[in-house]
Amino acid sequence: MTSFIHQNLQGKILPSACRSISSLAVIENSTNFHGTHDTVLPPFLPLHFSSNYTKSGRCTLRNTKILHAHLLKTSIFPSDTFITNSLMDWYCKSTSMVHALRLFDKTPQRNLVSWNTLISGCNENFLFQDSWRYFCKMRFSGFDPNQFTYGSVLSACTALGSPLYGKLVYSLAMKNGFFSNGYVRAGMIDLLSKLSSFEDALRVFQDVLCDNVVCWNTIISGAVKNMENWTALYLFCQMCSRLLRPNNFTFSIILTACAALEELEFGKAVQGWVIKYGAGEDVFVGTATIDLYAKCRDMDQALMEFLRMPIRNVVSWTAIISGFVQKDDSISAFHFFKEMRKVGEKINNYTITSVLTACTEPAMIKEAVQLHSWIFKTGFNLDSTVSSTLINMYSKIGAVNLSERVFREMKSTTTLAMWAVMISAFAQNGSTGKAVELFQRMLQEGLRPDKFCSSSVLSIVDSLGLGRQIHCYILKIGLFPDISVGSSLFTMYSKCGSLEESYTVFEQMPDKDNVSWASMIAGFSEHGQAKKAVQLFKEMLLEEIRPDQMTLIAALTACSALHSLRKGKEVHGYALRARVGKEVLVGGALVSMYSKCGVLVLARRVFDMLPQKDKFSCSSLVSGYAQNGHIEDALLLFHEIRMADLWIDSFTVSSVIGAVAILNRLDIGTQLHACVTKMGLDTEVSVGSSLVTMYSKCGSIGECHKVFEHIEKPDLISWTAMIVSYAQHGKGADALKVYDLMMKEGIKPDSVTFVGVLSACSHNGMVEEGYFHLNSMAKEYGIEPGYYHYACMVDLLGRSGRLKEAERFINNMPIEPDALIWGILLAACKVHGDTELGRLAANRVIELEPCGAGAYVTLSNICADMGWWEDVLKIRSLMEGTGVKKEPGWSSV
Repeated sequence: MTSFIHQNLQGKILPSACRSISSLAVIENSTNFHGTHDTVLPPFLPLHFSSNYTKSGRCTLRNTKILHAHLLKTSIFPSDTFITNSLMDWYCKSTSMVHALRLFDKTPQRNLVSWNTLISGCNENFLFQDSWRYFCKMRFSGFDPNQFTYGSVLSACTALGSPLYGKLVYSLAMKNGFFSNGYVRAGMIDLLSKLSSFEDALRVFQDVLCDNVVCWNTIISGAVKNMENWTALYLFCQMCSRLLRPNNFTFSIILTACAALEELEFGKAVQGWVIKYGAGEDVFVGTATIDLYAKCRDMDQALMEFLRMPIRNVVSWTAIISGFVQKDDSISAFHFFKEMRKVGEKINNYTITSVLTACTEPAMIKEAVQLHSWIFKTGFNLDSTVSSTLINMYSKIGAVNLSERVFREMKSTTTLAMWAVMISAFAQNGSTGKAVELFQRMLQEGLRPDKFCSSSVLSIVDSLGLGRQIHCYILKIGLFPDISVGSSLFTMYSKCGSLEESYTVFEQMPDKDNVSWASMIAGFSEHGQAKKAVQLFKEMLLEEIRPDQMTLIAALTACSALHSLRKGKEVHGYALRARVGKEVLVGGALVSMYSKCGVLVLARRVFDMLPQKDKFSCSSLVSGYAQNGHIEDALLLFHEIRMADLWIDSFTVSSVIGAVAILNRLDIGTQLHACVTKMGLDTEVSVGSSLVTMYSKCGSIGECHKVFEHIEKPDLISWTAMIVSYAQHGKGADALKVYDLMMKEGIKPDSVTFVGVLSACSHNGMVEEGYFHLNSMAKEYGIEPGYYHYACMVDLLGRSGRLKEAERFINNMPIEPDALIWGILLAACKVHGDTELGRLAANRVIELEPCGAGAYVTLSNICADMGWWEDVLKIRSLMEGTGVKKEPGWSSV
């Protein structure tokens, strides 16, 4: 404000203005002011006083009123526009717009500076609607705006969220000759980057060749705010190539872009410029540098930069604390939080949320409660952001009851964000009923769920009926266009098994991001439509959308399901071009893809090239070795992982145990069991299930039961493994007892569980129980029986000697019987000597599998048992005629 006053009004100051103020020397102490006496002071410059008074920190409402009162006694005050404008500016900076407006209304001779002062003051006091109103009045009064007017009004339009008004103002500015003015263009660039599109802002920036640092800073800042960080770095390089000198703001925003991209080398180059220009002592530049190193996981350098800072503020402390939190170093995060309190630095809600994030491990429950007590003591518990983080922290610790308590305590001031966090907390802890109930309470209390609440509820919905109801509500309140809500919707349909509805929602989404594409591709892969998943990935590339790591992982998963090495290599090539081929997550997916395609040499090569190996890549390669018969390689790799002190988790251990189960080596399995117990993984569900299967295949059913009893919380896989183990060892009654216990625990069976149950019925000859469980699959659990289930029933009937009933059962099956089912009936006919039905079953098997020798051999043996040697010879000659050969038997004795 004082800059254009200096430029425009310095020649208009009257000498008599020196007498206008008599007590300026003692204005800070009002007790020395005597209105009835005139004190003669040495001459002074009003312009110099105006500038100093504004910057001195004495520009308070009380002091400004005292000045105003004294100026009213002078004869020149009403007619001196400069003094009136200065007084108005002081009122604005004293946050007293009422007095400023009153003075403006009483000013007899207003000039352009008067209007600019008022409009700028409205902006400073967040009265943006008034700023626009006075701009309109100014034009109706016949005043032509200058660059400062346009800049202020454009800022008001930005704050009001009105791009249309902003474009109208910019059009007027261009019409009046301010097309190339940097101040006006900076305001328009800022408006477009915040309210319209960054492309429009970039177009305005490129309209005129610009040497104004403010314009460059504005467009770079807009790029960073719109997540166009690479563009920001490119613009910075262009700025430097034009020999423009970046300032502190430029450095801080570019370092922020480098942090977001984790571009450490570029960031170090920028830091070199910072040192060269002496900007390293700026607190904002220093904070951005700390954040860069923290985001790039170089906490040693981040700490060094933090200690070098001469002045630190709350943002600097929060940045270093957040860095340690991101590195999972909770101890250091707490240490710096304590140091921050010791030095008396002001703590804000962002600092607290960072520290609370450090307490999201179950082992940190004690520190979490202590921190909660401190928060309650200092009153930060009334902040909704802090309370939301508290709810989330207790949820991740597993203490969802404490999350509920925090939510109830904040009931009077709960925000939509808190409702969303509480719903998400229930979802993360498997409390589906409570999450849905809380969502319904929101509606009953007249609250309108936002995109976060809706997405959280949809993430746990496992019922198509409920999901469709929420879908209707989302359409009604207009949330469907939101990307996160749309993604949650089609993911919900996918989880509920309605892939057609899922894809319909996906196609209807107006905008799609990488998460949407990745989720839809993964949905197709998980539901056995890997070809469609690969096709969708191709469509994504055709739309010129750059896949991220999650999308590439989903595509590689689809290639793995198809066992398509060629397509997998194509995705691998794209990942290398995108410079993510060696990233941990993508690398793990590549190892898995090559392993499942049987190319273990390439799988091992990718694994060895990974700079960091995670549990997924280790377990994928171990599983690949095991599933492809390279059992020794699987065990050797596990040994290498242990010797290299790499991360060994339950998934890797489960893969190794699975390999041992294939070997049927009880001695190695026992050693692995001891190793697992030593590592403390024996209570893990996946490890326990693998041990149950391993002991079962090794014939030690007693150890199966012991291992199962040791699992803390058996899941469906664990229960199913135990049921199948008992069934395979002829202990059908025990298998059904385990099934009953599982049902009492509230765990719903799946199709594999029913295979074990029906197999148990078959081994025990429980025909009626078998029919009961087969019928309950569709009626009670919505599971359509498959070939294995029908095969178990045919085996059950065959073992019981009810061969005719078995034949009728096969003929009445809703699906076409395959060779396996007819083969089971054929084997039963051999046992019970039913030659006629045996011939029928054998003919059906031969029709379905003409190259299989089993049916010929079984039928031949039936005829031999009956003494029908001519028929035996006919069958043998038929085998020779079709080219079928019986594999020779062998014995390990």
